[in-house]
Amino acid sequence: MNTIDHLLTRASSIYAERASSAELHATIGSLLTIMLLLITFAVFYRRSVRSRDVASTLAAENGKLLIASRIEAITDALTGLGNRRALITDLQAWLVNADTDHELMLALFDLDGFKEYNDTFGHPSGDALLARLGERLERALDGEAGAAYRMGGDEFCVLVVSPQGAGGAIAARAAIALSETGEAFRIGCSYGTACLPADASTPADALRVADGRMYEHKTSRASAGRQSADVLLRALAERSPGLTHHLSQVATLAAATAKRIGLGEADIKRIQVAAELHDVGKVAIPDSILNKPGPLDPDERVFMQRHTEIGERIINAAPALANAAQLVRWSHERHDGTGYPDRLAGEQIPLAASIITVCDAFDAMTSHRPYADAMTHTQALAELRRCAGTQFHPDVVHEFCELIKQDATAADHAAGKRVPA
Repeated sequence: MNTIDHLLTRASSIYAERASSAELHATIGSLLTIMLLLITFAVFYRRSVRSRDVASTLAAENGKLLIASRIEAITDALTGLGNRRALITDLQAWLVNADTDHELMLALFDLDGFKEYNDTFGHPSGDALLARLGERLERALDGEAGAAYRMGGDEFCVLVVSPQGAGGAIAARAAIALSETGEAFRIGCSYGTACLPADASTPADALRVADGRMYEHKTSRASAGRQSADVLLRALAERSPGLTHHLSQVATLAAATAKRIGLGEADIKRIQVAAELHDVGKVAIPDSILNKPGPLDPDERVFMQRHTEIGERIINAAPALANAAQLVRWSHERHDGTGYPDRLAGEQIPLAASIITVCDAFDAMTSHRPYADAMTHTQALAELRRCAGTQFHPDVVHEFCELIKQDATAADHAAGKRVPA
């Protein structure tokens, strides 16, 4: 019996130990499972929070991009001013909420001399100039209920709400802001205005009226330029009558050469005016040098070479002629860099100035001078070809020679001569 009791007791003890061990394992397993679940939950929760943060960040960035794209759509990238789309939007908004006690003044501005500036100093400098002028235009409107815009290229615009009749003074102030003068350039502008609702009732009509008045202003400035040129030529003719025919011939040849090369109408007119005036600085040269029958000595030559700089200063005194002043200054530069006054070389010399140089040399060679007999056209053309690439721009020489040959052929046909094939 004792043996049985002992076995039962031992069995009971073993069972209890196993039960306790099983319970411990079950508890540990449950704890491990709960911990694993908690860790898993924490991981997923953290990921969800992170995803939510990422989504919020992306949403915020998308919102900023949307706002930025909307701003970009109505902003000129170069100047930071409103663009044409912004102008139309603002015009339409004002027309919807028109104030009868005030008028809306629209002014369009077109820069004068900007193309020449770009050609001379390069497009990066041109962009920097536009940015400066845009900033000045914006500052000129400080204190006004209005805004400045860049329409594209060298065209700007302002839109200002002002008391009746006050818009003209604001437009004139804006025109001053869009002007800049340096040692070798002058930038001005032509402009036209339209007042709403007096002049127009729609944005399109307002732009049309302002553009038409701007064109009239530009035309009147061109007419003033012609008058100024005529005054200078008259003064030069009184000083040195023999120069008048030479200048007229050079201007005619230069315009024809520029046209043959394919330059635009505005460039052709600019070249023609500059060619007419390229010797205007000789009004300051003494007769003893200007009419000397023999070669000039070194001091006299230096004095004579000043006439291009003098001519530039004279022409710059007439704002309507300012875009021709630089061409006059550089009309005696040489392709190889040994000319005057700035010793420019190759592509540093504007093509327009190179055209004047070739035409001036040809007319000089084919005209009688106190110190030299006139060459024939054939001899003069041969001399131009010989000096192409050193004294003269080779492409200009080629086109000029072709032009003279073409004119000679046409003249022979008109005279009934047989022209060799």
